[in-house]
Amino acid sequence: MPLVCLGISHHEAPAEVRERHAFPPERMAEALVALRDYDCVREAVMLSTCNRLEIYANLTDAGAGVVQLKEFLLNFRHGDVAYDIEPYLYTLLETAAIEHVIRVATGLDSMLIGEAEILGQVKEAYHQARRARSLGKTLHRLFRDALKAGKAARSSTAIGNASVSVATVAVTMARSHVGSLEGKNIVLLGAGKMARTAAKRLKLEGARGLVVVNRTYERARELVADLGIGEAANLAALPGALANADIVITSTGATHFLLTPPLIARIMGGRANRPLCLIDIAVPRDVDPTIRSIAGVSLTDIDTLKETVHVTLKHRQQAIPLVERIIDTHVKQFERWYLADVGLSVVASLARKAEALRKAELDRMFARCPELDKRQRTLVTGLSLRIVSKLLHPAILSIRAAGDDPDELAARAHFIDEIYALSDAPPAGERKIPAAGA
Repeated sequence: MPLVCLGISHHEAPAEVRERHAFPPERMAEALVALRDYDCVREAVMLSTCNRLEIYANLTDAGAGVVQLKEFLLNFRHGDVAYDIEPYLYTLLETAAIEHVIRVATGLDSMLIGEAEILGQVKEAYHQARRARSLGKTLHRLFRDALKAGKAARSSTAIGNASVSVATVAVTMARSHVGSLEGKNIVLLGAGKMARTAAKRLKLEGARGLVVVNRTYERARELVADLGIGEAANLAALPGALANADIVITSTGATHFLLTPPLIARIMGGRANRPLCLIDIAVPRDVDPTIRSIAGVSLTDIDTLKETVHVTLKHRQQAIPLVERIIDTHVKQFERWYLADVGLSVVASLARKAEALRKAELDRMFARCPELDKRQRTLVTGLSLRIVSKLLHPAILSIRAAGDDPDELAARAHFIDEIYALSDAPPAGERKIPAAGA
């Protein structure tokens, strides 16, 4: 069965597209269960972050399966999109999909190369799929290998050195707008992982006048307690917190704008020309982008960070060749396992088919020859087993003779699969053999 990655990411899709296709964590299990119901989808993992939504799937048929994955994206949550999503989608097959997920886990495909959060996000996607039972043998192995590659990259190269992430760059951007953060009033909207990272960096930068606002007050209070600075508030207190703020950094999981033009216009009306710096690192966005038109307000969203913040990370750039070698090693290791499994699978399918035919013919013969005694039946059964074994032996030798050559192994497996029609009606969970070079 072909491996596929279908996705949208920060490389091509702007924030307004990515936010429309973000899956909140609480709906991920529901989404994975819905994916499993599509005929061509045997296994599926979904990776949803602020910069990407990717579906990794093991399909019975690549063409029909990709069509079904696209239908899922449009129908499960996004049937009312008013634009064509196709230009923003990329589809990766087989080796390209394998290499991509390993590259993502190492941080080389991130907006900020080597960001710390992505490895944990890949791990969470893997665990979500396990809990939803959408993970089979192939994607289980692939994601385990990707996580190993990501850990190796961070432990044995400088790709993860220094504290740089979208959240820390947001704090850097805030400092560039207002200068020193000491003495500034800062509102942090959200208390999740990104918000926590931003809060820690704010403390390091000398911020003390911090208000953490969150839908769940208890989570805001826990973050403030961990920091040892600031105060906690719930969403009802947001307008009051905004009235005194110099900087607002937002990172929530809300599916709608929390900061709207009427709210900000009302806040700015009572600030006597005091500027307000808004930095939105959430996807979906927390801040309505039309707020930029309000006098005295500056707004930076996650795409603006990408376009305007140039982080100099020479040590990380120098580490890229080392990480590329780690990626290459893990891709080759997985492919050897994957193709060996293909070879074993086709041999097992051939053996099952041969056994079914052998047993059916024996049953038919014994039904026609009731006069055969037990010893005669045993002899005939043994003869049939030896014949089938000798017929299967050349096919097994052919698979083994391919060795570690992936193209040769795929070609031989596909040939055996094709001439014996092994994939016409594969049993549940059976791998369909890809054509050579697929």
